[in-house]
Amino acid sequence: MIGARRTVLTSVSHGSRTHSLLDFRRGLQSTRHKLAAVVGATQVPPVVAASHSDVDITPFFDHPRLSSGSHIATPYSSIPKSHQWTGKQTGLFGQAELGSPQEFLQLADRTVNRARLLVDRICKSRQDRREMSKVVKNLDRLSDMLCVVIDAAELIRHVHPDRAWVEAANMAYENLCSYMNVLNTNVDLYEVLSAVMNDREISSSFTYEQRQTALIFLRDFERSGIHLPPDARHSFVSLSDDIITLGREFTHPSTSTASSVKITTRDLEGLPLRAKAHIASRANFRGKIKVTPGSWEAIMLSKHSPNEELRKELYVADLKMDKDRVTVLENLLRARDQLARLLGKPSFAAWTLEDKMAKTTDNVLYFLRSLAEYQRPLAHAEIQRLANLKQTHLGLPSTPIVDAWDRDFYSTRLEAQSRDPALGESTPLFSAGSVFQALSRLFSRIYGLRLVPKDVLTGETWHPEVKKLEVVDESEGVIGIIYVDLWARAGKHSGAAHYTVRCSRRIDDDDVEGDFQSPFGQQLRESGQAEIPTNNGATFPSKKGVFQLPIAALVCEFEPSSSSKVMSALTWPEVSTLFHEMGHAMHSMIGRTEYHNVSGTRCSTDFVELPSILMEKFLASPAVLSLFPSNPSAPIPSHPELLQQIRRITPLPSLDTHAQILLATLDQVYHSPIVSSPNFSSTTELHKLQDTLGLFPSVPNTAWQIHFGHLYGYGATYYSYLFDRAIARKVWRTIFEKDPLSRESGERYKNEVLKFGGGKDPWQMIGQLLNLPEVEGGDIKAMEAVGRWGADE
Repeated sequence: MIGARRTVLTSVSHGSRTHSLLDFRRGLQSTRHKLAAVVGATQVPPVVAASHSDVDITPFFDHPRLSSGSHIATPYSSIPKSHQWTGKQTGLFGQAELGSPQEFLQLADRTVNRARLLVDRICKSRQDRREMSKVVKNLDRLSDMLCVVIDAAELIRHVHPDRAWVEAANMAYENLCSYMNVLNTNVDLYEVLSAVMNDREISSSFTYEQRQTALIFLRDFERSGIHLPPDARHSFVSLSDDIITLGREFTHPSTSTASSVKITTRDLEGLPLRAKAHIASRANFRGKIKVTPGSWEAIMLSKHSPNEELRKELYVADLKMDKDRVTVLENLLRARDQLARLLGKPSFAAWTLEDKMAKTTDNVLYFLRSLAEYQRPLAHAEIQRLANLKQTHLGLPSTPIVDAWDRDFYSTRLEAQSRDPALGESTPLFSAGSVFQALSRLFSRIYGLRLVPKDVLTGETWHPEVKKLEVVDESEGVIGIIYVDLWARAGKHSGAAHYTVRCSRRIDDDDVEGDFQSPFGQQLRESGQAEIPTNNGATFPSKKGVFQLPIAALVCEFEPSSSSKVMSALTWPEVSTLFHEMGHAMHSMIGRTEYHNVSGTRCSTDFVELPSILMEKFLASPAVLSLFPSNPSAPIPSHPELLQQIRRITPLPSLDTHAQILLATLDQVYHSPIVSSPNFSSTTELHKLQDTLGLFPSVPNTAWQIHFGHLYGYGATYYSYLFDRAIARKVWRTIFEKDPLSRESGERYKNEVLKFGGGKDPWQMIGQLLNLPEVEGGDIKAMEAVGRWGADE
């Protein structure tokens, strides 16, 4: 499919309602911060002194910020001029064509005009064998041409503080996506590409990367139903529209059926004093308080109230059966099943997985079973610890059953018991500058790359606080650009994400002149209506040709300081988030392929998280911790402080992982042929799975599945994060654990994995990196092997 193969890799926001879990309210909340990889009580090496190449990073990020009050709650237009950009005027990302919202829309229009010329050229390729040999290249150019604008719009509509820019970005995004949908059903494009693939003289000359790019286009065309008869194609479009509508309704319900739970001030026993006082202040004159399920008040009661019946009542109210939402979900699942069967597949999972590493539902289930066998003893040990606490707390003669509503209460007590009073209650804090200096030092050690601060021109970024970093290779020079937008502000999209703004691709062999050979093309060129930004690109000693430099944006929503005179500091989970997202960014920078469609993070869904999860392993290493510069305002935590922080964040990591295994299994069940049965019930299947695989008994009259929002966005691929966690654990232990700062290990990983982007079979990359030829085939045995690698320490 000619589409914006966007990689907006969102970090999981802690406490997000969408991510509450079946086993039961953690899961994804902690998977981004699996920091238990810290080995033993290894002493932290001495802090590494700053070099001339990285000494400027810390002040670049840590200078006193703009007054948060001046722009977090204030319109962009009222930010003082002294706080805005300086220097020569340009447009977003240094493109003069993106100097205003109106120019953004004009660029979108010109891009469509230019794309039409290229589409016409590709469709006529069978008239000239030289043009036939350029079809894959030209399809990739077409994809890049559209994606450059769509991906910029995707970013700007989520982060720009100026409403005019947001509206323009939304309009550009919708217009280009609409045009792209037209291309996805262009039979002429599909037939030309099919003819090229069937022409042995042409296709036999393809490089592996070129062949992968061609196959991606071919598969994506067919996944759009382009090969179907007209009536079936009409049904495909209709079902696709239904799925989008049902998905939006499922993830954004218009009403909530959750009813409040009434408590009294007596029910606040056991809560921390400040929380108790805050909740008590909401009582009416009779001492009654209404608590909304899932609210902060409900969470505090679930964690601290010794009243088990109250905790149960809050739990059941939060997950109460909502028949209307269950119906929406089941209609969504049935529509997906019908879509897959229309395409000749036995289930939606079978259709979705055929181009993933997993390939089949059976392979996914074998992986999950294998992983569950590894994790189960660890999870049962944690359950036993909770059961022992419950037995002691209630004074029972025998070990009791731990119910879902017990988990938060007893895990809070467990964390308190394991806390070392000598270390105090403080949370280690880091300055943003110290984190980026440590990242630059790490990348320099293992990859020969460093992060170099660069001033921005007026208009180059969407907000004055956005920082620009060049990624510089010690032997190849600048290889890419990363824009960094860290702090929360009004209107900014929540969470953390890595946005691909522009991918790498080779551009010196584009043959642009061939696009304008028709009279209409010459007319558009003369009028300027097909003019799009030119790209001078760069050359590298290790590569033949000229390549466009990749551009990425790292966007977070960290809490800024309340004063412009006080440096904003990051908590440990926020540092972990930065390391995670920089893992994606480095993949974008290092994966500089000849073809846009396989560049950097444009790879298989169940492989894309490997580089980011591996970066979390680095952060948990004492050797990497030594790379952080010392800062009186944010001193580096001692190793015991770090271990305590890890326990505070993830007191029950194996229970969290087991919950993820259950959810990934449920995802496969919901997208299996069972959905087509007239007796299918998502609630029955959930409770059946909970009682066989889960660690807590199922709870009648609850329907947790209606809160499992990822069923829409990650349908049949929810296993992917667990899968990449297992691979990252194996890579860490095999390649980096003994010496995380080894240049030899870093070069090996860079050259065996990162540099290929999505242009090489990921199973081959992993097998060759780990010297495990038995997994290179990516069959069911390989999936089982990954499961045995485990996800937790």
